Amino acid sequence: MQIENLHSFCYNIIKVIRVDNTKKFTNKADKYVSSRPSYPTKLMDYLYNKVGFSDKSKIADIGAGTGIFTRQLLERDSDVIAVEPNDDMRAKLIGLQDEFKNLKVLSGTAENTLLENKSIDFVTVAQAFHWFDAEKFKTECRRVLKKGGKAVLVWNNRDEESDIVKGNVEVFQKYCENFTCLSGSCLKNYDGFGKFFEGEYKLLRFENNLQFDREKFVGRSLSASYSLTANDEKFDEYVKELNELFDKYEKNGIATVPNYTEVYIGEV
Repeated sequence: MQIENLHSFCYNIIKVIRVDNTKKFTNKADKYVSSRPSYPTKLMDYLYNKVGFSDKSKIADIGAGTGIFTRQLLERDSDVIAVEPNDDMRAKLIGLQDEFKNLKVLSGTAENTLLENKSIDFVTVAQAFHWFDAEKFKTECRRVLKKGGKAVLVWNNRDEESDIVKGNVEVFQKYCENFTCLSGSCLKNYDGFGKFFEGEYKLLRFENNLQFDREKFVGRSLSASYSLTANDEKFDEYVKELNELFDKYEKNGIATVPNYTEVYIGEV
């Protein structure tokens, strides 16, 4: 498969629809903040103990969303520039500046970050690389990274062998016409990492099981780019089935969703 043949690839199997990916999460920022999971401490420890991240690093977090991964970098005292094109999501990042003075926020895109040449030690992307034009993003990484700098691509992936995740997929398939796959199965079908990293990269996996109460379990689904919204005709039915799925698997008000975090690390 030639990546350049896709305007914005989504792991090889997305239907090519000419839409603006920067608008996919408009009006979903609050759900994103309240229900999207963070990333495991063991991953952050690995980045800071093994990869070279430090409190002196200048890190560009691209497609930073509402700042879930950004916050975890800031808590390690790194200087972070968060790049996020969506206005709603970026507003949440700007709110973090009251708490973290080591945060700068830009309105750029992955393909045009607005960062200075050779100014960045590490580029990070959490749960967003699949929305990028990979070739153009690679060119941008090469422009902004210092010599020896690395790109780090991170995903939280639900375990699709688990019954609760299988049930979630069935609901998405029933109601969400733009649903193609969860990130885990989509990644298995994407063969472009070798090209993006020039063939040299590390792939690591960290266990990161998720525990949701009812509100966060339903909210996690509603925060997806392909999810129905309150204006959709079948929204109430959709939410009802999500609640029924929670009821089926919850114990003492908590549903556990098997999940793992994958990270790809290398020079570009």
